[in-house]
This record gives sequence, structure tokens and C-alpha cells, in this order.
Amino acid sequence: MTSALPRRAALGALAAAVLAAAGCSDGSHRPKPAPSGAPTDARTDAPVPSGAAYTLRVLGGSELSDLQPVLDDAAKATGVTAKLTYTGTQQGARTVGAGQADGVYDALWFASNRYLRLDRTAAGKLLSETPVMVSPVAFGVRSPVLAALGWNPATVTWAQIGTAVGQGRLTFGMTDPAQSNSGLSALIGLASAFSGAQSALTDADVAKAEPALRSFFAGQKLTSGSSGWLAEAYQRAAKGGPGVRVDALVNYESVLLEYNRTLPNDAQLTVIRPADGVVTADYPLALLSSAADQAKDAFHRLTAYLLRPEVQQKISDTTERRPVTAGVSPGAGLATDPRPELPFPGSREVADGLLGAYQNQLRRPSRTAYVLDTSGSMAGPRLAALKTALGALTGADGSPAPDGFREREEITLISFADTVKWTHVHQVPDTDPGQELAAINADVQSLAAGGDTAIYSTLEAAYQLLAQQQSAAGDDRFTSIVLMTDGENNRGATADRFTAFHQALPAAQQAVPVFPIRFGEAAVSQLQGIADLTGGKLFDGMSGSLGDVFEEIRGYQ
Repeated sequence: MTSALPRRAALGALAAAVLAAAGCSDGSHRPKPAPSGAPTDARTDAPVPSGAAYTLRVLGGSELSDLQPVLDDAAKATGVTAKLTYTGTQQGARTVGAGQADGVYDALWFASNRYLRLDRTAAGKLLSETPVMVSPVAFGVRSPVLAALGWNPATVTWAQIGTAVGQGRLTFGMTDPAQSNSGLSALIGLASAFSGAQSALTDADVAKAEPALRSFFAGQKLTSGSSGWLAEAYQRAAKGGPGVRVDALVNYESVLLEYNRTLPNDAQLTVIRPADGVVTADYPLALLSSAADQAKDAFHRLTAYLLRPEVQQKISDTTERRPVTAGVSPGAGLATDPRPELPFPGSREVADGLLGAYQNQLRRPSRTAYVLDTSGSMAGPRLAALKTALGALTGADGSPAPDGFREREEITLISFADTVKWTHVHQVPDTDPGQELAAINADVQSLAAGGDTAIYSTLEAAYQLLAQQQSAAGDDRFTSIVLMTDGENNRGATADRFTAFHQALPAAQQAVPVFPIRFGEAAVSQLQGIADLTGGKLFDGMSGSLGDVFEEIRGYQ
């Protein structure tokens, strides 16, 4: 089911194929859609659950949050409550491959399992999978920009999009392919289209596509670790809020159409499914082989419910995803002309090689200031956790992080308490980065705790330093600030003064987001305020591994 489809296979054929393949891994567990007329309680007219109550633990993508009304109905009809824990698709694949999902989750539900299935260990942990709905990764262009380009959305090709971006006529936002399936699908689709690959993507195809890919990604001005936050960032900037305003978004067709419902007229996105092909997400609900028998029964009841014609219609009408059950019509806003499905890499080595090329050579490099609280409250285990988490991004622990520091990246470390203690700047070279990465780790390990906490004054210093660096280099980079603190501001500038400082910055500097990490007794209201003011996002370092949080933030840099 996960092998690459022929280049000219139509999208409609994909929907039929995934339906035919539903639950195909073991055959015996293929769900059978229940009748539409479910039994109801005569007293309450509420549906009678089709089985015993059970909570199915599901590791899934954050974009599935819009399915909650459907899942609430499913719980009433089947007795199965889907408890979703959100993570990125690629992170989820790594979690499964490392065995960390065994016994913790019963099922997976990501936009696609294609990357996961390239890892034999991870693929072996899936007992069965049932595609529930489909949505191609598309290019949403701001309607006024589309008019200026003079394009007919029905006939636009990837080559036309690439030419417009290369000419500086089109900027766009896209998720990090190392974390999000929409970004990975777009990267693979572009490599396939630019190379003219006719079957499974190879290293030779990737090499052939690299010049066009490098030109294309020069126009990427917004990045994100999730498709949901990417759309929110576009929406926020379109409504006059903080952040980078771009001409287009690469995202799922469903996400683009959903956000159009709330966008102002001049920010509406015209969805382009390139005529030369797309990579489509099929949202398989997958049962893990480690799941208990009760979980397996619950899984089959839930998938059978989700494939009912009336449920498929509701999914398509409310989430803009396409149905997989035969006879169900796509929602009213979905075009019905077919698109070819572009080839996927034939091996994990090719996929990872393409990801590595994107991170280290193809994308715009990044410039990041890490503002690190080393006040007295950080002494002991907290500072040790920070050193371990940040040091892991250098590969110092011997297991290079997939989202570690990249070649060509500029890293500034700022240690602060009452005031800035020290500032060290590192340029990671594009060849033999090991020595510089070791120097970053040495700085991290030298952090020492002591003093009070001057958050706002240090952020002001970070903004001023980044402006000086950009001015001196005269380059064009993804620029951001990461703030890690376990306390609240009790020295230096106040929140009001920082707000006035930020509002007085030039527009380009105002667009630099701050990504605060909540840790220890950190003042959440202060950190959320900083994220809201700057167009950033607050991350929680309390509920899980601090290292995972630092890795997750890499998708936004």
C-alpha cells in the first residue's frame, strides 16, 4: 500500500486504491462499514454504543484537532473515545521506530505513513491501517497576487511556480520537512516534478532537481513545525498582526480551504493543485501490533464508524478533506478534476538524503539567538537539563539529532540573570562543522547559575544584536529568538517598556518571533504575552522532555 504510485495515476484512483487497501496489512481485520441507521435509545433518542466503552490512545498529527466533533459523535455511537496525543509526523515515525510507542499508544493517526514505512523496524510495528480521508498538498496563492501573475489555477505547473519564485515575484511559507508531513510531501513533490522522475525517486533524481530546488527555496520566507501554526501565522499577519506576510502557503488543500473561511478578502488563498502532480495525504488510522485485544476491538469499531457514508460526508463537508468511501461526494469547495500522484522515494536513504540537502544546502540559512536564563533558581538539575537538551543539538551525545544545528547556521548564545552575563556567536560552516559544533557545546556546558531574572531587558539586547548581525552580514536569513526561563521578570525593563521597545522597531525586526519555553516556575502570562506580541509560540518544557522541546522549536527556525 505504501509503494509509490505510477506518475500518471490520478488522484481519484488514489482514493479508490486506499479504500480498497483499507486495513490491508493483515486482511482479517478489514473493517466493515456499519449500516447508516445506528440503533438509538428509545428514551433519549441517543445512539446506543456498538460496544463496551474504551479509550483508544492515539499518537497523531495536530491538524486532526478539527475532527473532534466527528470523534465526539463516534464516542456516542461506538463507545470508543479517541484520546489523541499530538506530535509531528516525522517525530511520530521516529518515536515508533525507537519502540517508544509500544505500550504507550494503541494506534497512530498521521497524515501519511509513507515515511514511517521506509523504516522496516517502524513498519513492522503496524498491525493494520485504514485510510480515512485524503487531501493533496497544494499551493495556496493570495488571490491578488494570483491575478498579477495572470495564472489559470487549473493549469499551473510546478515549473511555473518555481519560475515565479526564482524571479522574486512570489514568496511563500512551508512547514519544516523534517517535522511535518506537508513540508516533506511538498519537498518530495518538488523534487519529483523538477527532476521529471517517472517512478520511485532516486538519489540521481534529487541531484538533478537541486538547482531548481535551491532557487525555489530562496523564496521561502516563513517556516513552521506544524501545518496548523503555519496557517495561523499567515492568518495573523494577514489581519495586521505580527509576523512575516507572504504571498502563498504550501499546505494541505483542506487547511488552505478551512482558513479561507476566516481570512479577509485581500488575503484569500486560491488553491492550486499543480497540473503536473501532487503528493496526497491519506490519513491512515493505524493499529499498533503492541495494542491489547480490547484496543484492537475498539480500533475496528472506530474505523468502521469513520467509513460510514454519512460520516464520510460530514468529514468532507466540515474539514474540506476528500472522502474515501465509494459513492460519497467531495465537499462543495473541492475541485473534482484529477491530478497525477508524484513518486515518493523508494528508500529511507533517498528520503533522508533529500531532507539533509534541504536543511544544509537548499533552504535559506537561519540566525538564532538563544536567550538562556542562568539565574540562581536554575542551579542544579534545571541547569543540567538545559545543558543536556541544548548540547544534544550539537550531536555531543553521539546521536546527532535530526533537527540539530545545521550547516551555514548562525547561533548566538546569551547567558543572562540580572543582566547579560556573556554573549558568544558561532558560525556553523558548510563543510566539516564538527569543530564549531564542539565549541557551541563547550559554551553550553560552561553555563553557571546565579542572580535574579531580567527577561525583558535581555530580549531587548537580543533584538539589537540580531539587527547588528543582519546589518553587518547584509544577508537574508530565517531569524528568531528562543527564550528559556524558569522564573519571572524581576529586574530591568518591565513588560510595558518592552512592548514600547518592540513597537518602535522597524517592521523587519518586529517580524522576528520569540519562542519562549516554559520551565520550572516560569510566569506563563509573561511568556505568553511575549509570544503574542512577537508572533511567536509558547512551548511547554514541563510536561515532557526539555530536549524534545528544543528539537521541536527547530522546525520554526
